[in-house]
Amino acid sequence: MNDITTVIGENLKELSEKIFYLNENIILIYAFNGTGKTRLSVEYKNFTKRNNDDNHAGVYYNAYSEDLFVWDNDVENTGSRMKLNVIPSSLNQYHSSIDENSVREKLSIYKPKFDFKFKMFDDFSIGIESITFYARTNNEIESEEPIKISRGEERIFIWCFFLALFDVQGWTGQQNSHFFIDDPVSSLDEHNIFITASTVLDLIDEHYEQRKIVITTHHVGFFSILSDWLCKGEKASSYKRKIHQYILKNDDSSLKLLSCKKDVFMYHLELLQILQNAINEHKLYAYHFAILRQALENISSFLGIGRISYVLEQIGIDDTDTVARIINTLSHKTVFRYEMKEMVPDNVELLTDIFNKIQQKYNFVIHGGTGNE
Repeated sequence: MNDITTVIGENLKELSEKIFYLNENIILIYAFNGTGKTRLSVEYKNFTKRNNDDNHAGVYYNAYSEDLFVWDNDVENTGSRMKLNVIPSSLNQYHSSIDENSVREKLSIYKPKFDFKFKMFDDFSIGIESITFYARTNNEIESEEPIKISRGEERIFIWCFFLALFDVQGWTGQQNSHFFIDDPVSSLDEHNIFITASTVLDLIDEHYEQRKIVITTHHVGFFSILSDWLCKGEKASSYKRKIHQYILKNDDSSLKLLSCKKDVFMYHLELLQILQNAINEHKLYAYHFAILRQALENISSFLGIGRISYVLEQIGIDDTDTVARIINTLSHKTVFRYEMKEMVPDNVELLTDIFNKIQQKYNFVIHGGTGNE
């Protein structure tokens, strides 16, 4: 076990160095849970510190960031009001540079059903001591009785808290080499995962010319949407020479970064599984068209054509150019970014018809499906 740990440790150092010296500023990495994404973010931090006189060179969001927030809800024994304590860290010195409204602005896209208040330390420069949450209806706090928000709401809040911190120039100005964001979508439902993808895209769009941005994730849909927007979206020409995509794999106890920039990234089965589940559960949202488009593009690339209208032709869709335009339009982030409701019936029918005809034509085996390879 120690030998394996040593090998993995050396691999992480090599991979960190590889990422550091890449010419591209946008690095997307897909990996299954447990592969080593968080360890990679830690080793990248250590590597860049060693190259920066042991000072932080960048800004990070990972599982350790989430661990800085701990619930104090033992009301019966402590008599205290329920609150989320903020564990003191090197970040506290920057807390005074953000305010509640800056976090609310980041949160607004998620349409939260809660509000919050910061409790600062007596010495304001030390930062935030705790955060108290309240139920909210129609933008008004229902009562002054503190509540505990759900795990998903907590993750959204912490992510938005860090998005507000990313804007602090005192911090990012000193640690302005890179952002390393590791899986900001844990414990989120499907809709909020893609809302988070849009916030990451905004972050990339604002900063990719000045600093390296590394995104790692286990969620194939999250990876797919970012890849789709960056490589085929309206600003794809701006990102063309700035992006590299990888799969992080554990191969015989050795970690490897496999490039998927020029090869077909064979995750179409996972994408089809997401669509199958949404259809079965009658929970189709606008962003599912973006997943459908990515699946169609993967199939078309495999067939050597490279356009989704060809696949639509092959599966028997009429007026393929019109349907392709509809899919492309409904895949745009501004369509589903604020759309919390399920699809209108016509769009449900269109997506379901395309999905069923893909399965009838190619008979893909997906978990819970009935097809045969």
